[in-house]
Amino acid sequence: MNPRLLLFFTCILVQTHAFAQAIVHGKVVDEKGLPLPGANIQIKGSYDGATSDKDGNYRFETSATGAQVLVFKFLGFKSQELNINPTSGAYEIQPVKMIEAITEMNAVTISAGAMEASDEKKAVVLRPLDIVTTSGAMGDIVGALQTLPGTGTVGNDGRLFVRGGDASEVGIYIDGLRVGNAYGSSTSNVPTRTRFNPNIFKGTFFSTGGYSAEYGQALSSALSLNTKDLSMRTQGDLSIMSVGGGYAQTLANETQSISLTTNYFDLKPYQKLIKQDFDWERAPYGWDIELSAQQKLKNGGLVKVLARTEEGGMELWQAQPGLDGRGIFVNLNNKYSYAQSNWRNSYENGWSLVGGVSVSSNKDDLLIDSSPIERKNLLSHAKFTAIKDFSDRISMKTGIEYFIHNYSEKLRIENRKRNFAERESYLFTEWDWYLSKKLVLRGGIRAGNSRLTSQTWLDPRFSLAYQVSEHGQVSIASGRFHQLPIENLRVVDPSIKNAVSKHLILNYQYQKEGVMFRAETFYKTYDDLVRFEGNFNNPSQLRNAGAGYARGMDFFLRDRKSIKNTDYWISYSFVDSKRSYNQYETKVQPDFAPKHNFSLVVKHFIAALNSQLGTSFSINDGYTYTNPNEPAEMNSKTKSYQNLSLSWSYLPKPNLIIHAAVQNVLGRENVFGYSYTENPNDQGVFDSLAIGQPAPRFLFLGIFLTLSKDKTANNLNNL
Repeated sequence: MNPRLLLFFTCILVQTHAFAQAIVHGKVVDEKGLPLPGANIQIKGSYDGATSDKDGNYRFETSATGAQVLVFKFLGFKSQELNINPTSGAYEIQPVKMIEAITEMNAVTISAGAMEASDEKKAVVLRPLDIVTTSGAMGDIVGALQTLPGTGTVGNDGRLFVRGGDASEVGIYIDGLRVGNAYGSSTSNVPTRTRFNPNIFKGTFFSTGGYSAEYGQALSSALSLNTKDLSMRTQGDLSIMSVGGGYAQTLANETQSISLTTNYFDLKPYQKLIKQDFDWERAPYGWDIELSAQQKLKNGGLVKVLARTEEGGMELWQAQPGLDGRGIFVNLNNKYSYAQSNWRNSYENGWSLVGGVSVSSNKDDLLIDSSPIERKNLLSHAKFTAIKDFSDRISMKTGIEYFIHNYSEKLRIENRKRNFAERESYLFTEWDWYLSKKLVLRGGIRAGNSRLTSQTWLDPRFSLAYQVSEHGQVSIASGRFHQLPIENLRVVDPSIKNAVSKHLILNYQYQKEGVMFRAETFYKTYDDLVRFEGNFNNPSQLRNAGAGYARGMDFFLRDRKSIKNTDYWISYSFVDSKRSYNQYETKVQPDFAPKHNFSLVVKHFIAALNSQLGTSFSINDGYTYTNPNEPAEMNSKTKSYQNLSLSWSYLPKPNLIIHAAVQNVLGRENVFGYSYTENPNDQGVFDSLAIGQPAPRFLFLGIFLTLSKDKTANNLNNL
């Protein structure tokens, strides 16, 4: 071929190709219209594309013709696709607005009134391991939570008191199901503890107020305990303790696990060695059997079963003011059973369904002096919840609940009995709107009905959180909460109705790797509290005529980074609480609500000794009480409560743990109030008797051995 002719055809082909090129250009911006540099833009199914510059502009050439799909990608934002039909020459695209992708890891979380203990969320205050390793808690869940802000330590009770509220105003749930009689039965001024083994839980959600619409029947707080999904391995755990012993056997594989635990405790040998301030006739004793099982389903669902039965008792003489001798003889025998089953599953359409049923049965046989009393409490709870994430910006939780509550009291000698039978129904819905990854709004409403009182109520709740800096956020929560009176009062007059509380909480939280700081202020009001004539043991003329308030602030700092191998946290709470309730005619500071509460917990690991040393110190400014020798109600206050505890955990082998702990090391004689005679003596003075603690200090020694094919496994691995 002629060389000139070949050159001519080559030029024609090059020009034709050049004219077929399209120049695609445009701009990428965020939701506020600001440029997004570094975004990736590409025609789907080809290599044609570009990256946006510092001004968000992009420009590239393509030979693709006809209908095409242009894909926009940028880290932290949702990918977008745009239909285009490029032609030769310049092809301009209108600015594309990319929307931030919101995930659990980058989104702001609502922290007002909310504190979590888990390994699954980023904003946690405690880990499950902290519950069993906190010095002074002695393995009790509530004992560990009492070191957190917003709580108060009432040493002669042992239950959880939150922000000026009574312990009965805290609702306790396991896997979302209400637990009746969650604390062990006890007699007056003998402290109790929660019944359940902390090792079965993977996480804890503790609210100091303003809690979710999912929960109700609690004026102050909700404590939600979540059991483990599956145990990690097959193993046996042997416990030998200064107060008893136990054994747990776990069988596990990838789809199912089951654990059976049995324990026995008896403080009689211990009390022979350690001097006691209480006059025990028979030291506390008891046994329990607990079953926990989990099964994964083929469709991805999970079924869990938890069952527990226990029996125990105690006998003691309770000294009385103005009386000689040992006082009144009290004999308590308790039988308790709890069972629950729950199921959950997630579906491809985005829905998740959760359902469950629980039953709590408690029976107390109580002998006070020569009067036998029988108390029975049966609580059944059924719950079904639907959860839907409509997008990464909108999620919903909606559910229905039903309670059956039967309670009775019987005076055996007089053959007198009183009881009530209650049926309660609830509906709730709660929505989260992520307006951006820095701003989330939660709105919820809870409706309730009591058949016994013929009462229906509606509780709206609201929360808002905004991220103010890379590591800091502010939250606000507000809501209304109803609670029916406790069983001891309802059985006297079943017609008394709900008490009402309104919460307002403002929170600031700073969290960086290894460091957390929280500051929170709150205001609560109370209306329709129960008042009566007489005293708590023999009330009459019950009515919803009480009112009150609680206000204050909390501070919390946890630092696991600044000091090598050391983890510590500091809590301080100020609570100003006044209420007219029970037999009080005026608004008084309750005897369970000290104004100032401070806690310090320190844990230090010594690698060379395979040991963890721990200490905790708690102090408050004392408890109010009424001295009938002086005018007015709640006119006196005890000295400050102080408790210094020490602990030592030693691992001589990976599967062997030796743990020793001492509560109230200094032997401080803490007084929680005074009891007085009903009538004055010959000098016109009401005699008194201090209400103190069972012993100057409590010592604990435990040896925990794990038997497993994995020789590194121990009791802590499952936490």
